[in-house]
Amino acid sequence: MTVITRNEAAHIGAALDSVAWADERIVIDSHSTDDTVAIARARGARVEVRDWPGYSDQKNYAAGLAANDWILSIDADERVSPELAAEIRELLRQTPSASGYRVPRVTYYLGRWVRSTDWYPDFQLRLYDRHAGRWNARPVHESVELKGQPGRLRHDLQHYAYRDIAHHVDTINRYTTLAADQMHAEGRRTNVLAIVVHTKLAFLRNYILRAGITDGAAGLLISLLNSYYVFLKLTKLWERGPGKG
Repeated sequence: MTVITRNEAAHIGAALDSVAWADERIVIDSHSTDDTVAIARARGARVEVRDWPGYSDQKNYAAGLAANDWILSIDADERVSPELAAEIRELLRQTPSASGYRVPRVTYYLGRWVRSTDWYPDFQLRLYDRHAGRWNARPVHESVELKGQPGRLRHDLQHYAYRDIAHHVDTINRYTTLAADQMHAEGRRTNVLAIVVHTKLAFLRNYILRAGITDGAAGLLISLLNSYYVFLKLTKLWERGPGKG
């Protein structure tokens, strides 16, 4: 199991406890100023402190330190549920039929597990053979690029993404800047009409098509903020202009 950290004292203990069954637990920390490192070492994890090179580079470095080929990569704000742990352990007792597996991720928000909107099932490729997969170089929403088709696991990876609404909005602002930079570098452009249309469609997709309406106030707020994410990302892309060439 691997996890990268910076100032995750509030989360890292529970994250490591949820994978206490793993053969090894590797933490790569980027000079935390809180008790992240001390907590991780007290849990028996192997900890290395390393300068920050970016999400993918840090995760690939962590995978390279592992003694075994199969890597379970989680974030500090995630927990492996007992059901998912049992499923992974049973899978690895055999010869896996795929070289990587996508895991459904469920987010805890405003006092409930959210199983609607774009947030669920939010499949993430987190269990993989390191000889067949590596984290790509995307600056935001990085993922494992795998040789061959991944399989799917059934049980949830639990995600404690946001402390509160203010934290959620701050995260949206940070990630939309990275996303706009990435889109602009890829040559993508937008206009005001496209911004309006995509923002409205994002809300309808989240609230109606993906059943946010069934999750009460939480579903409505998530749908609004997910559409705000689209609005802000595209507005920041528009702000960057047509670019060169």
